[in-house]
Amino acid sequence: MRPNQPVLAVESLRTHFDTRAGVLKAVDDVSFQVAPGQVLGLVGESGSGKTVTGFSIIGLVDPPGRVAGGKVLFKGEDLVGASEERLRGLRGDRVAMIFQDPMMTLNPVLRVDTQMIEAIQAHDPKVDRKAALIRARDALGRVGIPSPDERLKAYPHQFSGGMRQRVAIAIALLNKPDLIIADEPTTALDVTIQGQILYEVQKLCRETGAALIWITHDLSVVAGLADAVCVMYAGRIVESGSVDDVLDRPMHPYTAGLIGSVPSRNRRGSKLAQIPGMTPSLLNLPQGCAFRTRCSHAQPGCAVEPPITQPVPGRTLRCFHPVGLAHAHA
Repeated sequence: MRPNQPVLAVESLRTHFDTRAGVLKAVDDVSFQVAPGQVLGLVGESGSGKTVTGFSIIGLVDPPGRVAGGKVLFKGEDLVGASEERLRGLRGDRVAMIFQDPMMTLNPVLRVDTQMIEAIQAHDPKVDRKAALIRARDALGRVGIPSPDERLKAYPHQFSGGMRQRVAIAIALLNKPDLIIADEPTTALDVTIQGQILYEVQKLCRETGAALIWITHDLSVVAGLADAVCVMYAGRIVESGSVDDVLDRPMHPYTAGLIGSVPSRNRRGSKLAQIPGMTPSLLNLPQGCAFRTRCSHAQPGCAVEPPITQPVPGRTLRCFHPVGLAHAHA
């Protein structure tokens, strides 16, 4: 890896699903980079393509889905088209995924210590069982699991949902990966545990130089965790930049709508602000800009062709009529 080279560079990624009704473009021309130690928030409503983007990066898209184009450069190596053997060698070692459902990570019939020792020894056979057990115990302690020695001997069904998710996160962090992809992993956890895990993950990125992609619909998490943010809508990134720039001065009407609909931004007793309408079906996107049917800034020209990604000071933007353009240049 060259100095200043990003840990991950996604270039014009396209992931399609072949359905009876036609080709569903779940990820359509997505590009972004994550540097060592950087936290990137990937934000959008359900169905915007966030999770499929994460799965595409580590080769977990199964038929009828396929990566139809673009590059996924991990430390300069293109993972698109890499062999299953190569991807298996990277997954869980250099690249870790934390799933929304912890049972996608945990085997229900094996004790936690067995699963954690296997995860360590699969990628580093030289580590003996005793050393692996110490590492596993420390990892459980890091994510706030009390009495880790006893918990190691338990089975997944003996944990609450929140505890299971913490075990899954501990397993993802075991081998100190270079890249972590986290798919809404704290959604089911209470706020104090969520805060503790966000703090641990942030600390890990700072100490080890791991890059983190945090996939979420929750802007308040991104505001406190991420350095940079990409906002996705209908399979495309519509705005990206530093987290302060994008959240303090949104320029895409969709980003502004997402921020405006956060409950804490509403005056007490007033009606909750929301974006009108629904996310369109990816099989039946409106002509032109995909957001125009829900957008208060839409003009007749927005229906002619989709906007392309343009660099503007401090960010990228995919919009013909941005909001707050004047103060964005201020």
